[in-house]
Amino acid sequence: MKKLNFALTISALFILAGCGTSRDYSPPADASGEKIFSTACTECHKPLSANVAMVLSEKVANKEAIIKKFQSGSMRMPAFKNIQGEAADRLAEYVLTNSQVK
Repeated sequence: MKKLNFALTISALFILAGCGTSRDYSPPADASGEKIFSTACTECHKPLSANVAMVLSEKVANKEAIIKKFQSGSMRMPAFKNIQGEAADRLAEYVLTNSQVK
């Protein structure tokens, strides 16, 4: 039983580590916010429905906070430092428009 628990713990750590590292993704200049989201974010953030990309807390339900979050990352979320300028604006607008706020 101890070996099984150990194996499950190690597996979980590898899975979480995959979502916690920096990513080198650079969106094409003309990429829409939806395209950037589907390429960079859906590995960890599966859309909840056709109209809802994700659920946001009130604390991050603004453009500046969203941009800071995906550029800086967090403990479990990778940083996407190459999403800058207009591409960052398009991604943040897509997330705001297509998310629910709790």
